[in-house]
Amino acid sequence: MNQTPLTIYLAAPRGFCAGVDRAIDIVEQALALYGAPIYVRHEIVHNRWVVDDLRAKGVIFVSEVDEIPNGGITVFSAHGISAKVENDAKLRTLPIIDATCPLVTKVHNQARRYEREGYEIVLIGHAGHPEVEGTSGRVQKVYLVENIADVAALNVTSPEKLSYVTQTTLSVDYTKSIIAALKERFPTIHGRTRATSATPPRTARWP
Repeated sequence: MNQTPLTIYLAAPRGFCAGVDRAIDIVEQALALYGAPIYVRHEIVHNRWVVDDLRAKGVIFVSEVDEIPNGGITVFSAHGISAKVENDAKLRTLPIIDATCPLVTKVHNQARRYEREGYEIVLIGHAGHPEVEGTSGRVQKVYLVENIADVAALNVTSPEKLSYVTQTTLSVDYTKSIIAALKERFPTIHGRTRATSATPPRTARWP
């Protein structure tokens, strides 16, 4: 039986992941519920069109929570935050809506579990990225590696008690070789290749 060949077109740019889509929806719902202004710590997503559209609707993006006035509705972006940022917001009793991607929260929980079990933690990610800063700030110490060269230069205290977690926005292809290098140098290292889950729920904690 003859079949006509199919032509497949790959869209570029592609759509957002479920966690980012959820975070944008949360900000839109906050605007509808509370009205402008809504304050978002860091850009909700690295997309100029989305950010400009939300800003035009009354969203104010800030770098730190101390830029938010008392009583300002505060949204934490999908990238996640450190424990210090969360505590700073709570000390000011800011009304908080946490739009952290559930997969990022899963990495935070995984890192804390490794820490409780006495493992040192290697974080695969990009220095300065909001997600990396958030994950690093959920435990006492991490070793950040961005590439295979960083793995070769890594100097840990307990190589026999080592674990790794990854920035969720990295591709499998990007992390694959770094994880392989870690396993080659530290054969007993613990970790999961990806923080996988079902599609994140579209719920959030509302003030």
